[in-house]
Amino acid sequence: MPKNTTTPGHSPKLTKTHKLSIAGVATLGAAALAFSLVPGNAGTTTTDAVSSAKVAYSEQQIQDVKASVTDQLAGADLKAQDIAAKKAAADAAKKKAAEAAAKKKAAAEAAAKKKAAEARAKEQAASRSTARLEVETVAVKTYANNLDGWIRESLAIMAKNGIPGTYDGLYRNIMRESTGNPNAINGWDVNAQNGTPSIGLLQVIKPTFDAYHVAGTAWSQYDPVANITAAANYAADKYGSIDNVNSAY
Repeated sequence: MPKNTTTPGHSPKLTKTHKLSIAGVATLGAAALAFSLVPGNAGTTTTDAVSSAKVAYSEQQIQDVKASVTDQLAGADLKAQDIAAKKAAADAAKKKAAEAAAKKKAAAEAAAKKKAAEARAKEQAASRSTARLEVETVAVKTYANNLDGWIRESLAIMAKNGIPGTYDGLYRNIMRESTGNPNAINGWDVNAQNGTPSIGLLQVIKPTFDAYHVAGTAWSQYDPVANITAAANYAADKYGSIDNVNSAY
């Protein structure tokens, strides 16, 4: 015989089976009450009404479940859309920041190149200015308008053109030929008799002057510098240097 597990003052705990039994009894009682409230000749109709009510209730539950699922899906879709939108916005912001950084870097590089180019241009301009200054300094160099100045200027031109000769060699031959007179003319020697008198500091005849004229000097036998450089050029060709000339040449 099973033991009595009922404790005085406490209700026994209902199991799942007990709950289903109670629900079944309640349902039967409700059905019996409904049956007793209708006329005897309406038994079939009452049963159909009860069955219809049960079916309608079940369809409503299904519709509610569908609506709930639809709402959940719609909410999930909106949430996914929101996440995608936020991700797209973040990506766009990153892209924009990267483009801005690239533009800034390109601008900085362009500015650096421009600055370097300007520095090079300034340096080149300074170099050209220095070169011009040096050229101008040489160009404005002047020589005395006397025998010393004529010899020194002739030596500078001779050096540029690779013509040998020294101050002493030029001075010695000038003094023997013309005593330093740039307008001296020999009217009695064979050259004069042939119509080509010797002229100038180093007594140069016209054909010799024209043949040995040095570029950059005047085209005149009477010009002191032109006369000296042409005669020195001729002496270098015939004797190796004006320094080697010690008599008429």
